[in-house]
Amino acid sequence: MIVTLTANPSLDRAVTLSAPLRPGEVQAAATSREDAGGKGINVARVVAAAGVRALAVLPLAADDPFGVVLHSAALPLRPVPIQGHARANLTITDPDGVTTKLNLPGAALDASDARVLVAAVVDACAGAGWLVLAGSLPPGVGDDFYVTVIRAVREHWGDAAPKIAVDTSGEALRAAVSEARPDLIKPNEDELAELTGAPLDSDDLHSAVLAAAQALVPERVGSALVTLGALGSVLVTPDGGFVAAAPRIRVQSTVGAGDSALAGYLLADLAGATPPERLAHAIRYGSAAAALPGTQAPRPADLSAGDLPVAALHP
Repeated sequence: MIVTLTANPSLDRAVTLSAPLRPGEVQAAATSREDAGGKGINVARVVAAAGVRALAVLPLAADDPFGVVLHSAALPLRPVPIQGHARANLTITDPDGVTTKLNLPGAALDASDARVLVAAVVDACAGAGWLVLAGSLPPGVGDDFYVTVIRAVREHWGDAAPKIAVDTSGEALRAAVSEARPDLIKPNEDELAELTGAPLDSDDLHSAVLAAAQALVPERVGSALVTLGALGSVLVTPDGGFVAAAPRIRVQSTVGAGDSALAGYLLADLAGATPPERLAHAIRYGSAAAALPGTQAPRPADLSAGDLPVAALHP
């Protein structure tokens, strides 16, 4: 089983345009859709669509309209009652796949809400193989909230604790890496550069990512899966680095593609796959998500069937 925590869920509204976005003008949309979003929820939806047990933990008010959309996804949930409502995120995609995002702030959590949410995550982890802490943190909690969750889970479950993946950015990611040593992080290139405090050489990006990630693995992080969009992904483990290119697709929406890549990686890990196989599975899932409109969860049937070579990376 894979448990996810989405501390700052969102109602994702996706709008597709038939022409490039024209700021300041009135413009008709070609299509639109709504999906229950938030990085942890996205991961859980992909896992469930693959036929693997998933459980999504999140704060959710009883009267929140977000709950109606979320329940339609038929995803096993562990909601924690709060007073505020989930935020809404708007994604606008033009015919060339260029995406513009507007993310609103989420519902604030007070100290009591945070304690109950942490306790719910700890309880949900019984028998889990992975715990995913994903997305931005809501107003009201500190940058070290994921650190608090990791410590609580490990202290309660000891040797039976699940492996823990963290997919966030900024100070929340920095705190998790500095203080809690997660088993896996999944930054993109910008998030990795911010975390390490040094820009990445775009002329040799794969080697730059390898060097930056190896400064973290394995002392501060078990492994790092670094997503690079159309340039594929790099996986750095204690045994070495690997790189694979992304298959050519027609991009519909990049929202949730990184979350799907993380889900693909975890699914492969639970199946006992090798690091190169885990990386290839992650890229297949991320690419499949980008080829779907909105924030849809790719299913195994959506994955590309062609060969996806994985190469070893050396310093």
